[in-house]
This record gives sequence, structure tokens and C-alpha cells, in this order.
Amino acid sequence: MNIVKLDAINSTNQFLKDFVKSSEVNNWTVVTAQYQTLGRGQMQTKWFSKKNKNLLFSVLIKFDDLIIENQFYMNCAISLGIYSALVNYKIEGLSIKWPNDIMAENKKIAGILIENTLIKRHINYAVVGIGLNVNQTEFPVSLPIASSLKLLLNQDFNRDQLLQEIINKIKYYINYLEKKEFLFLKKEYEKVLFKNGVPQIFEDNTKQVFTGKIIGISKLGKLRVEQENKMVKEFNFKEIKFL
Repeated sequence: MNIVKLDAINSTNQFLKDFVKSSEVNNWTVVTAQYQTLGRGQMQTKWFSKKNKNLLFSVLIKFDDLIIENQFYMNCAISLGIYSALVNYKIEGLSIKWPNDIMAENKKIAGILIENTLIKRHINYAVVGIGLNVNQTEFPVSLPIASSLKLLLNQDFNRDQLLQEIINKIKYYINYLEKKEFLFLKKEYEKVLFKNGVPQIFEDNTKQVFTGKIIGISKLGKLRVEQENKMVKEFNFKEIKFL
């Protein structure tokens, strides 16, 4: 595994995307940074991280035969890789919040940003950005649900060791993706899905508030929610939120 270590950078995802465009870059190349000035989450949200405290990295994953319709299974594989690396640390309430936040009870400890490059209907490669809160103990008041491994387990962590463990686990699950074992990935993902089967209050993108429970995901990665009237609706990302 080729690891490029940087001090400060605007974005590890952007650095790696530019690197791929200008050079021949090996599969599973990893770019890490101590600090990001323009770290991003999903839908252009900002990722906040103190310098030298957390894991901020991007990894290049190349594909031979992954069509765009199956991209959510890649999301499952990557999320499961991070989850399974962390589950060994006995973190209470560890789960994956759809589509790909890593939670500990009701606290967010990691986020994932996947940026795909396509050739027609196929994903040629993905640049996967991952932010994991490791040794940081203070967060802005604007991030009330943010937490870290140190806050949860009251100990410092070796970030290099964590990085290796996470990459190894992501490779393990990507292997299932390459073998097209999509049903396995879907089932494993749903087993650890945040609040799966638990009645919750939601708000949709029309501001309608309703009670329902998550019953899984669709083949295209939409969140399936059963409402009180037993009707099942499917939602894309940002079309629904927990209240």
C-alpha cells in the first residue's frame, strides 16, 4: 500500500483526484493529512477537525466491472470496512447511519465522501475520503453530536495503526463487491444500520413530520421507511432526516 503523508492540505480527496489526473497512480494509494483547510462531507458540508488529532485520508479504489446502478454496494463495502475495524474496540452502540456515517449511540465519529469517475455506465475508480475523530476531545457547539474514540473510550489511539486496520477491512469487503456478492453486502449493512426497525419521528423534504421505522434499503440505496399506516416509502439522501 502506497501512503502519501501530508501536513496541511485543502482536501485529501482533491489532492488525490489531481494526482490521478497527472500521474499513473496505483490502486489503493492512500493520501493522509494532519489537517485539511477545506475538508468536506456529503453534499458540500464542511468536516471540522483539529490538527494532529484525527484520521483524515483518501484512498483510490479502481474497478474492472462496476456499473453505476450498483454504486451503493460500494458504499456498503466501505462503511462496513470502517465499522468492522472499529467494532474490535468494543465501542458501545456502534452502527452505520444511512448512508455512511459511523455512529456510537447517537454520536457521530466518522464520515465518508465518495467521488466516482465514470466511463459510460461503469465506475472506473473512486476516490474515497474518510474522516475519523480519534484523539480530539473538543468540538464546536455547532457540532453537538460529534464525538471521538478518545472521548468514548478514554484513551489515546495510534492513528497509523488505525489507518492500516481500516484499509485492510475495506479491502476485505471490496473483495465481496468485486465478486458481485451484493446481497451479502446489503444484508451485512442492514444488520448494523442505525435505528433499523426502531420507531422514530422523521421529517421529509416537504417539511412533513411523521412516525415510522426504517426497514432496510432498496437495491439503489434508498432508505425504506414503513409509516404508521404500514405503507412503505423510499427516500434518497437529504430527502429525510431524524427529529
